[in-house]
Amino acid sequence: MFSVWAGMHAVQAQTAAPAQPAAASAPAAATATASASASADALLVEKGRKLAVAADCAACHTAPKGGASFAGGYPLGSPLGTIYATNITPSNTAGIGSYSLEDFSRALRQGVRKDGAHLYPAMPYTAYAQITDEDTEALYAYFMHGVKPVDQAAPQTALPFPFNIRMSMAVWNALYLKDQRFKPDASKPPEWNHGAYLVDALAHCSTCHTPRNAMMAEDSSRYLGGGSLGAWYAPNITSDAINGIGGWTEAELVQYLKTGRVPGKAQAAGPMAEAIEHSLQHLPDSDIQAIASYLKQTAAVAGGETQPRYSYGKASLQSEDTQRGLVDGADAGWKVFSGSCAHCHQANATGTANGEYPSLFHNSVTGADRADNLVATILHGVDRTVQGRAHFMPAFGDAASFTDRLSDQEIADVSNYVLTQYGNAAVKVQAADVAAVRAGGKPPLIAQLPGLIVPAAVVLLVLVLAFIVIRQRRKAATSSGV
Repeated sequence: MFSVWAGMHAVQAQTAAPAQPAAASAPAAATATASASASADALLVEKGRKLAVAADCAACHTAPKGGASFAGGYPLGSPLGTIYATNITPSNTAGIGSYSLEDFSRALRQGVRKDGAHLYPAMPYTAYAQITDEDTEALYAYFMHGVKPVDQAAPQTALPFPFNIRMSMAVWNALYLKDQRFKPDASKPPEWNHGAYLVDALAHCSTCHTPRNAMMAEDSSRYLGGGSLGAWYAPNITSDAINGIGGWTEAELVQYLKTGRVPGKAQAAGPMAEAIEHSLQHLPDSDIQAIASYLKQTAAVAGGETQPRYSYGKASLQSEDTQRGLVDGADAGWKVFSGSCAHCHQANATGTANGEYPSLFHNSVTGADRADNLVATILHGVDRTVQGRAHFMPAFGDAASFTDRLSDQEIADVSNYVLTQYGNAAVKVQAADVAAVRAGGKPPLIAQLPGLIVPAAVVLLVLVLAFIVIRQRRKAATSSGV
C-alpha cells in the first residue's frame, strides 16, 4: 500500500512540476520518488514501533537491569524449565538481521525460526498468529530499520529431556495452533473489534489469563478464566461479577491498565506489572478504552469464589503499641507483620493516604481464593515504573538482604495473619506452599515427565529381562523333555 501511494505521489509531483529540460527533470523526479518512499518507509517503521509496544515485545526480549533493547537474555520461568528470550535485533550474527519478511512472519505467527527449529510457546505465537499481514509487515519494518542491531548472542535455552527435542513442538502445533488471522465480527461495533484484536492478538492476554490443559495448551472453554504462571496466578478477567471483573467499572479498568493501581480493588505486581510498565501505559487512551470495553463484554466464566476478591476485610482495631515487643503470647504472624509490613502498610493495614502503599483489605490479592500472588509478592516484591514514578515494595525472598530475608515459615505465618485479619480467612498457607512458590510454583503433570521416564524405563527393562529369562527357561525345559 505504501509503495503504491509513493508511486502515485511521485507521478503527481512530476505532473505538478513546471516544464524542465530533460536533463534536469529526471533527477528531480528521482528525488521526489526517493523522498516519498522514505516518508512511506518512516511511517511504516513508526507503525511497527507502536505495534511492538502493544505486543509487549520489550518486556521479554530485553534483559532486566539495563539490558540492550531487544537483545534477549530475559529468563522466562516456565513449568518445564527456564526459557531465555532470543535476540530480535537486526544483527546478522546474533539476531534476526538475515530474516526475510516471510521468515519473520513464520517465526511470529507459526513459531518456527529461519533455521527450521521450533520455538516454545512461551513466545506467544499462538496469539500472534492472529496479527494481520499489514501489521506483520509493519513489525518487520520496525525490527529491521527502527531497532539498533546488537551483536550479542542471548543465552541458549536448555530444557531437560524430552522437552529439549524442539521437533516435538510440530506435533503440539498440529494439535493446538490455529494459524488464522483475526477476522472482525460484523455484528459488533468497531470498538469491540478493536478491543478483541488487542486482547487476543497483540496483547495476547489469554496467554496468561486462560488456564492450560494437560499438554499446556489453552483451555478455550474457560477463555480468560484465570491461569497459573508458576509462582504467580493470572486471575479471571471475564465479565463474571464475582469471579471476574464484572464488578469493575470501565473507568476502573482503564485506570488499572494505565497505572497498575485502583485503590480499594487491586494493584499490579509480577508479570502484570511488567505488562503495564513496558506496554499498556504507553498505549493511546482509545486502545485502553477498547480493551476495557471488550473485557466487560466477554462471556462470564464462573469459579469457586463466593464474593468478589476486593470485597474482603476491614481496618484492624488492634493497637500495635500494646503488642510491640511482646514475645510470649503474641501471634507469630503478627510479629512478622509488625517488623516487616506495618511501617509501610500501617499497623491497621489501611495503607498510605497517597496510595503508594495499598491497604491490605478490599484488596484482590488478600481476598482471592488462593494465596499464590500474596506469597509471590512477599517473596519477590513490587517494582514498576509508571508515568515516570516508581512503585516499589522490597522483596523478602532470596533477593532480599540477609537482614530482611524471611523463611518459608515466617512468610506462611504473616500470610495467614494478613488473610485472617484483612482478607479471605478461609485460605491457609503452609510453609510447603511458600517453598513451592519460591521454587517457581507447583509443576504441572507434564513437567513431571522427565522424573517419570527413568523409573518407567527401569520398570520396562525389568519386565523385558523377566520375559527373556522366563522364555529361556521354558525353552530349556522343553528341550530337556521335562
